[in-house]
Amino acid sequence: MTEATAPTPEVIPPYTTGWRLLAISLLVVVAVGAATGVGMYEMFNAQITHLQAKLKNVPQTKYVAVLLDAKQAPGMLVTFDPQDSFVMLQRLTDIKEGPDDSMQLWDNTDPARPVSLGVLTPKLRTAQLPMTEKTLAKVTQLAISVENRGGTEPGNMPLLPYLYSGALILKAL
Repeated sequence: MTEATAPTPEVIPPYTTGWRLLAISLLVVVAVGAATGVGMYEMFNAQITHLQAKLKNVPQTKYVAVLLDAKQAPGMLVTFDPQDSFVMLQRLTDIKEGPDDSMQLWDNTDPARPVSLGVLTPKLRTAQLPMTEKTLAKVTQLAISVENRGGTEPGNMPLLPYLYSGALILKAL
């Protein structure tokens, strides 16, 4: 009877085990690196989205004017933020209207035909007037007059002399 010989197990050379361990280690490093890269990409996208949303809430002044009084002293700071669609008027002096008076803002680009831009709320240190960028795009000079309570009737000329006047400047963003 012939004796059946058992198959001899294949002997793995010792140097291949090291290469296998190295390959597995490198695969783990690549997987960790890829996961880190994807995580950082998502984190940066979240930060950019957050900063863009925050930037939308930051006022962007597009037009600015410092209106001067008769002595060439600053009396009113005018700014316009196109996101809000309001002209902000900040008083730089303590001058206030009388009980029967109102301050009125004028487009004085053509002094022969000034156009009313609105009446300021009495006695407020900072006032807002609704305005569009399209309206301000044509304006180069602003003026403020003191009128009877409520301002002048539409089409009427302002009372002169102006309390404050100055140039409206398109600011570089």
